[in-house]
Amino acid sequence: MTQEPEVTTVSEKGQVVIPQALRKEMGIKPKTKFLVFGRGNTLIMKRLELPDIKHEWEEVFRMMDRKELQLTQKEVQAEVEAGRRERRNRKR
Repeated sequence: MTQEPEVTTVSEKGQVVIPQALRKEMGIKPKTKFLVFGRGNTLIMKRLELPDIKHEWEEVFRMMDRKELQLTQKEVQAEVEAGRRERRNRKR
């Protein structure tokens, strides 16, 4: 991680540029979403990890095709949620 602090400026529209070195180091690309927390004179930004819903549904349908399953929407949703929990547990 970068040891030296970087300086940036807020634009007229309230936009802040994340310095290039930090974007490269952290793999920040356009359209990356962040949660922003503020307290006193401190701002903290945390990358917001959104699940890839399209990929999850494609995987569910592939599993169904392989097993020739007829699942209800409720059963499919339960499987998606179980997969998300499993992925979150692996990241820990």
